[in-house]
Amino acid sequence: MYGTNSPFASRFARPANVYNRVGLETEVHDASPHRLIQMLWDGLFDTLARAEGAIQAGQRDTKALALSKAARILDEGLKAGLDLERGGPLALQLRDLYAYCGLRLTQANLRDDLNALHEVRGLLAPLREAWSQIAPASAAAA
Repeated sequence: MYGTNSPFASRFARPANVYNRVGLETEVHDASPHRLIQMLWDGLFDTLARAEGAIQAGQRDTKALALSKAARILDEGLKAGLDLERGGPLALQLRDLYAYCGLRLTQANLRDDLNALHEVRGLLAPLREAWSQIAPASAAAA
């Protein structure tokens, strides 16, 4: 019920989580703005894969946690990072796409809908790929 926060959890589970968290915090602290967005994309697709596996396995709690995390990455990470004033029509279209994908993730969660999950992945995969393709160009410019 409490996972690793339980007073009965293994005394080795907590240090491992702390170690992983410190490693992630260090990577975030040292990352370029481009790398931070890449980390969001990676985290989003990892959670989408986890949600799909959980739906297939009938693990409702895992599915709900993964889809909630994916929605937060979309909303609080990718969408919140858009500069709507300077980004012009592209930023507005991305905002709307992220909102739509968030809606589809909610529907996937409510209905155990793999099609909605696949739709989101299909809509966002080209953006993730395009972002990873501009990495060498952004590093060379710096």
